Amino acid sequence: MSNRAKETDVILIGAGVMSATLGSLLKELAPEWEIKVFEKLANAGEESSNEWNNAGTGHAALCELNYTSEKPDGSIDISKAIKINEQFQLSRQFWSYLVNTKLISNPSDFIMPLPHMSLVQGETNVTFLKKRFEALSNNPLFKGVEISDNPEKLKEWIPLIMEGRTSNEPIAATKIDSGTDVNFGALTSKMFDHLKSRNVEINYKHSVKDIKRTSDGLWEVKVHDIDSGNIEYHTAKFVFIGGGGGSLPLLQKTGIPESKQIGGFPVSGLFMVCNNPEVVEQHNAKVYGKAKVGAPPMSVPHLDTRYMDNKKSLLYGPFAGFSPKFLKEGSNLDLIRSIKPNNVITMLASGVKEMSLTKYLIQQVMLSNEKRMEELREFIPNAKLEDWDIVVAGQRVQVIKDTEAGGKGTLQFGTELVSAEDGSIAALLGASPGASTAVHVMLELLDKCFPQHMIEWEPKIKEMIPSYGLSLAKNPELLQEVHTSTAETLGLSEEKPVYS
Repeated sequence: MSNRAKETDVILIGAGVMSATLGSLLKELAPEWEIKVFEKLANAGEESSNEWNNAGTGHAALCELNYTSEKPDGSIDISKAIKINEQFQLSRQFWSYLVNTKLISNPSDFIMPLPHMSLVQGETNVTFLKKRFEALSNNPLFKGVEISDNPEKLKEWIPLIMEGRTSNEPIAATKIDSGTDVNFGALTSKMFDHLKSRNVEINYKHSVKDIKRTSDGLWEVKVHDIDSGNIEYHTAKFVFIGGGGGSLPLLQKTGIPESKQIGGFPVSGLFMVCNNPEVVEQHNAKVYGKAKVGAPPMSVPHLDTRYMDNKKSLLYGPFAGFSPKFLKEGSNLDLIRSIKPNNVITMLASGVKEMSLTKYLIQQVMLSNEKRMEELREFIPNAKLEDWDIVVAGQRVQVIKDTEAGGKGTLQFGTELVSAEDGSIAALLGASPGASTAVHVMLELLDKCFPQHMIEWEPKIKEMIPSYGLSLAKNPELLQEVHTSTAETLGLSEEKPVYS
């Protein structure tokens, strides 16, 4: 251990929504613990959690068709949708607790009510949507979902999308009014302001260069102070690596057995943003379509109303891209440096398996603005090129690992928590549904890394998150109670109660 090392209880790497959530939970559960945060950029929530980089805005599986798959017998499997919705409900409850206890204020800065819709065209897709609607409407989590294949009704719901539509193809949509738009950048900043007020030491412009185990079992973190150029050493009993795409290289430096045979595949994204306020005003929903055949799940086209920087915006996308960087502010050598002797076979196997994804990404990178407009016009027939600008979204690093089901080099599209056997260090990898399920993921981390404290912490966790340990889908009364109280606290109360 370096003689200059400063010891602390917990080190959080990265000032994104995951570290903000874990820090906020720990400050309630173990207020006496000392926490330090190291962030490479100048502010909290500037990378993957930033509202302009983050496509995942209140994912509750209300509109994302890739969470409800058709089984070979034609029935619809909604188990993944239930799981993600339950996880989002945990986040809502925790944010509500933070607002109720005045730890953060002005919830309308980060969450707004917004209908969530799914939209499909073509007979096969309309049949699928109707079956999906039947399956969802029988579940209390999705109560209030409506469906229509009547073009006149759809004009009321989505005038911008229906105007100028000439195709005679069947079209249908589902709508649920209890959806939300979440600005995770704003939420992350609020949580870090709260942590600062609770004496958490937050170090911006501090880049973590190495993580090593010391002889006495602590973790030593080598940190570069970007402004002064100094190198500092800090040790902690527990380290969380929550650096978005930057987590994999740091996890590899720890040398823990769990870090082996894991690779990462970076995917970048572009969105089209409407710059014409008149067009923005004509749309008020998050509308998800169906991914094209051969396209990865994260490329589902959607037209989203978003609330950012105190104004309403309209985004369409995502268009996938490729960059070897693991972070938007990363290095072009990130991908090459992440290939190690222990994961090279996993990475190569994935390359062979994912030829269609590679081909898809190359096609997306080559798209001209005119081609992007053609895709946008499938959603908005009358879209004009001059009304739309291109915005580069954040980098996502999809996890590649060997799995029993998929074999060597399987690309994972979810969020992955990797922790040492003794629970002294953990890293979060992967992307969607990410931020929306942050509270669930961090509760899972507490369970894995602090099992010795969970019995003593449980009453406090239940106070913060009333449905902790219970299924809301199986407890409709509790669901109604928490949904109504969180809607009130977060300013989302709908005119008509959803769960009545």
